[in-house]
Order: sequence, then structure tokens, then C-alpha cells
Amino acid sequence: MTASAPAPKLVATDLDGTIVRGDGTISDRTRDTLARVEQAGAILVLVTGRPPRWMPPVVEATGHRGLAVCANGAIVYDLHTGTIVRHSLLDAAAAGQVVAALRRDVPGIAFAVERADTGFAHEPAYLPRWDSTDERSMGPVEELVAAGVVKLLARHEGMGADELLAAAHRSVGALGTLTHSSTDGLLEISATGVSKATGLASLAEEHGIGAADVVAFGDMPNDLPMLAWAGRGIAVANAHAEVLALADEVTGSVEDDGVAAYLSQWF
Repeated sequence: MTASAPAPKLVATDLDGTIVRGDGTISDRTRDTLARVEQAGAILVLVTGRPPRWMPPVVEATGHRGLAVCANGAIVYDLHTGTIVRHSLLDAAAAGQVVAALRRDVPGIAFAVERADTGFAHEPAYLPRWDSTDERSMGPVEELVAAGVVKLLARHEGMGADELLAAAHRSVGALGTLTHSSTDGLLEISATGVSKATGLASLAEEHGIGAADVVAFGDMPNDLPMLAWAGRGIAVANAHAEVLALADEVTGSVEDDGVAAYLSQWF
């Protein structure tokens, strides 16, 4: 930590694996520290791959009711009103091209989608990994992407996430923004140019805040653009190797309240 550095005007943090522990909880220490960030007049932004419908437990756990960046930057979501402020779509044509390229080059791949209005849907071959009360619909992926999606999901049961991401980059090229936030074979695809960094940068600009006055925390490859954009990009100790390599600094792990420990130098 650099104790002499000025306090950030905006604090951005990923959720799962960064402030949300493996058991799904947020510690009292982290919750209290995030509250002090806002009490001090800094802006707090939660930046996550989660869809908006998965945000209420975080609101309950943190009390934060400002804006969040969801779906890896594709959605800006108002936690107070429960409404989508704006969203960026991977359009049907681009999604169709991505699907065709991956089906050609990665046999056995299966697809699901996150849509801004109607939520999650998947083709029959895609096996969701989470237990949830989410309403789910099924159909051919070509039909599921017809109105555009905020995120296209691709899973391969026989590949790890890093391996699948590397294969997809070779196949898809610039047709979309590719990333992952898990260790199993799940790929997350947004419209070209959409990332956690773009979603966060747009919010910061609206408040007249530049990247130099932002500190951001993360743990997985979907956090890399945000950590690179922020004036200070901080990895938690349990982060993916690429995140640890890119980060300006490394704080304690999520289980050791690393984000709260780092922020305590100011708040």
C-alpha cells in the first residue's frame, strides 16, 4: 500500500471472489468499510458479471443502493429502484456469427444467453451449474439471440475456462468481447468493446472523475480491463494468475478481507 497516495474519489469492486466469500457471504468488516467509503463522500460502484436479478442479496448484505455495473459492463443498474439505466447489446447478427464460429471450431460447445428484459435462457445441451429460482426457458440459440443479448454464454463440459477462452479468441477474433470469471469451462461474450472498464468509465465520466482518481479491485480475467483502466488496480491474493500479474498491487485474499484492509488506509 502507498499510504501517502490521495484517497480515491471512486471505489470500484468486483463481487464474487473479491468481496463475496466462497460461502456467499460478505464479512462485517468489509460491509462496514464500504459504508465508510460512502460516508466519506467517495462514490462506490459494484462491478460484476452478475445479472441484475442476482443483485438483491448484495444490497441486503452491504446496504449499498447506488449504481452497479452488471453483466461485465453491459448493464448499468440502479440498486435503489431496481431498474436498468442503460444497456449494450450483442446484436443478433454478431451473436449468430460468434455461435457459428465456435460451433465450427470447438465441437461440443453449448450456449445460453442473458437478456436485458427476459433474463436467462439456454439451449437444451447447455447445463447450468447453479441452483436458482430463476425462471429459465429453452430453445435453439439462434432463436434466443434474435432480439440481441447482453451476454452470450458458452460452455464446454470437457474444457477448463482458460483453455476455452484461448480457443475462442482464435476462433471469434473481434466479433465480440471474450472473457471468463470461473474455473470451469464457461465463456462470457459481450458486444465488441464492452467490458467492466467501459461500464465503469462511463459512470466515472458522468461524475467528472478520471481514471487516476479510481481504485478498483478484482480477482478474475473479466476484471482485467477494469484494473488496467483504473488509476490503481488491486488484485486480491486469491486472484487468477493473469490478474495478479497485471495488478498494480496485491492485497489480502477475499477470506482475509483484503479489500477492506486496503481501503482502511483512507477510510
